[in-house]
Amino acid sequence: MTISDILRDSDYSLDLLEKHIDDLTIFQKEQKSGLTPPYTVCKVRKKEIKLTPEEVVRQLYLIKLHKEYGYPYERMQLEFAVHFGREVKRADIVIMDKIQPTVPYIIIEVKKPKLKDGKDQLKSYCNSTGATMAIWTNGKEIVYYHRKDPNYFEPIPNIPSQNQSLKDILTERVSIDDLIKIDILKTQRRSLKNIILDMEDEVLANAGVDVFEEVFKLVFIKLFDELQNTRKLSTHLEFRNYGESDSELKVKIEEIFAKAKKQWGGIFNDDEKIRLTPSHLSVCVSSLQDVKLFNSNLDVIDDAFEYLVNKTSKGEKGQYFTPRYVIDMCVKMLNPQEEETMIDTASGSCGFPIHTVFEVWRKIYKDLGIEESHLFTAEKKHERALEYVREKVFGIDFDDKSVRVSRMLNIIAGDGHTNVLNLNSLDFSRWEETTKDESWQDIYFDGWRRLKKLRSDKNSDKSYEFDIVMANPPFAGDIKESRILHQYELGKNASGKFQTKVGRDILFIERNLEMLKSGGRMAVVLPQGRFNNSSDKYIRDFIATKCRILAVVGLHGNVFKPHTGTKTSVLFVQKWDEKLCPKKDDYPIFFATMQKSSKDNSGDKIYVKNSDGSNRLDSHDHLIVEHDLYNHDGITQDGIAEAFLEFAKKEGLSFASGKCESPFDEAKYKALLDGLEVIEINFSEVLIDKNIRFEAEFYNSKIGLSDNFLYGDDIIDFV
Repeated sequence: MTISDILRDSDYSLDLLEKHIDDLTIFQKEQKSGLTPPYTVCKVRKKEIKLTPEEVVRQLYLIKLHKEYGYPYERMQLEFAVHFGREVKRADIVIMDKIQPTVPYIIIEVKKPKLKDGKDQLKSYCNSTGATMAIWTNGKEIVYYHRKDPNYFEPIPNIPSQNQSLKDILTERVSIDDLIKIDILKTQRRSLKNIILDMEDEVLANAGVDVFEEVFKLVFIKLFDELQNTRKLSTHLEFRNYGESDSELKVKIEEIFAKAKKQWGGIFNDDEKIRLTPSHLSVCVSSLQDVKLFNSNLDVIDDAFEYLVNKTSKGEKGQYFTPRYVIDMCVKMLNPQEEETMIDTASGSCGFPIHTVFEVWRKIYKDLGIEESHLFTAEKKHERALEYVREKVFGIDFDDKSVRVSRMLNIIAGDGHTNVLNLNSLDFSRWEETTKDESWQDIYFDGWRRLKKLRSDKNSDKSYEFDIVMANPPFAGDIKESRILHQYELGKNASGKFQTKVGRDILFIERNLEMLKSGGRMAVVLPQGRFNNSSDKYIRDFIATKCRILAVVGLHGNVFKPHTGTKTSVLFVQKWDEKLCPKKDDYPIFFATMQKSSKDNSGDKIYVKNSDGSNRLDSHDHLIVEHDLYNHDGITQDGIAEAFLEFAKKEGLSFASGKCESPFDEAKYKALLDGLEVIEINFSEVLIDKNIRFEAEFYNSKIGLSDNFLYGDDIIDFV
């Protein structure tokens, strides 16, 4: 029997303990009835013990403490008795004090596979015994704590080795290069969202502050500090507790905040202060200091801010941050180029604009022969890259918190430049009122000045000349103001009469098309019903008259969980244009459905695994979400995006081949279709009548379709 067999179907893992597996000897005994369960000889108790999942983790952690930290097994005790009045509980592992060998020094909990349960247990053990440090691990995640006082457990980067003290750990100066090595998102397999949840549990929930605002400030300050050190403007990272008192630490963090506000204006007021008490701030800084926020794409921040923003206004309006892997698929399929402009009309955390920037920057760097580094987002950019983000990329959102998050990310990614504006995209007739407001102009004037240059009519905000629009507009809620509805063709019903209310996402379809120039292209996330409800046929007719339908990609129902289980699809179109997209009555459309869910039914991401069951990491040490939308950095298989780009080349679509793209390869295209649920079908054949029956090519076989268009588990009648 192997360790994998023992851990199967448990909440335990060995991601963090793999290197010691060979040091754990497993054996089984023969009995008349067969072999016994697996056993090992305990390193501390020196006797045979049965191996349960938690015991495997405990034995491997004993080996880790001995081999990596130098602690002798003689200094460790297992099932140490902790007294609570008459009640006695047993601590899993205790390292005893070097000078007072009867006094607990560090307590380790492995039998509680969930952090909150383990942390509560550790608190009670430490408070009862006086131990100053504690560790919780389930083999997949690990957390180290310093018991600062009975009320607060402060995260620490590690525990001291046999020949170190806690002071040695806390006072050691850390640079960005050191942070790359100790980054707890990698070494402890934790997410920023879970770290913030831990902070809430420890101090934020009872701190009497706006949790979003205070965490936003801390992330803002930490990003500034990382950027300063990456660009060698500081000798070591300052967003850390180097053993200062709580009051001293708060003064230091306030000073960094003041510098960041001055350099990155328009996000916080000049007089904004950190409202956490010194002791609360100390816990939060210690929680975040070993997280590396800068990486190849800033995506570690997404889950955290989606959680924070969604606690207030975001979820009520039916808008959820689009997962980065869906964004990347859209960006790859629309293939943006350096000379093209792009906007997101419902920008949220600015995923579409920022990832468009990253895609084009990579093309620029490839053209210049510059290698992309691990700290791609933090390093000083080439002037061509800065010129692109200054002039070509824009975002608009009506939610103030989302705009501030996206402006922060855009300012950082764009080296101090951002074109993210706080406007109501649908109510464009009132933009003039907003943009004349002096306080609004103080923040958004530069971006607004650049946006106005792209108007179709210099005196109107109705239509613009963008090459690309990408958006995930809010699904929930209706627009009921007749003043707004009367500005849209889709404000009318199928019979041409204005309606009393229209779904917000329906108006966004028309608004996005108004933002596109002739020949421009769009990707928009829409609820599944827009594609197959008979009552929405007039919407599909409207789209078909304005543009060529390029593709429809069905997303899995779990993609937007846990916030909503609404099934969605991404619609890709190109506006008719005499040169770039000549109008046709009959043309092929690319249809595909996402087969790998990417998330489980609870909304937790599913990651690509190695053959031994551990999570696979990419070249930046990031977890890889399991999906079939595109090839992740050459590590996973080609997916829907690659198949579509080959389809686009085959069809001679205007955007299919950029400077770095290869010509159409028929053999490659056929290989890509194998294994993907993809259908190409002529547009005229999508106009299905109940009495018509036709054949569609599905992989290499023929299937008969009637009544409607078969689409994964659903039925679509697109037009």
